Amino acid sequence: MRQFSILLLICLSIGCATTRNTKTNSSALNGIWIPMKQEIGGKELPTIVFAKQKLIISDSTYTFTAESIDKGIVKYKDDKMDIYGKEGVNAGKHFTAIYKYESLPEGQAGEQLTICYNLSGDSYPDAFETKSKPTLFLSVFKKELIK
Repeated sequence: MRQFSILLLICLSIGCATTRNTKTNSSALNGIWIPMKQEIGGKELPTIVFAKQKLIISDSTYTFTAESIDKGIVKYKDDKMDIYGKEGVNAGKHFTAIYKYESLPEGQAGEQLTICYNLSGDSYPDAFETKSKPTLFLSVFKKELIK
């Protein structure tokens, strides 16, 4: 269970309905993101696993809250991320990921961020697909609306 918890923290240190893609710069990702779906190796995780988690992105830094707090730096290039853990269970680790930022269609207010992480950090995922790929982790976030 500990290994599973650490894996989740690693994956969420930063990352599907039909939506419209929009080009974005890193500042569009700023805000509080709540996980809506997660999967690893093609298997969807139960909601209870990530129900109390949140990801806060502020320019090139992130804070991920779950069982503990993880902080670090994220660098963006094209639709790719390099994630560097600085504090918490991922301190000293580097992860690679691809991401897509989307505005949800009318009737579904808000924004969505999908991140596919390569937990081995040796290359970027080719697609937002984890089936038969045990080192890939997918997380779909919805931006928390500020009241």
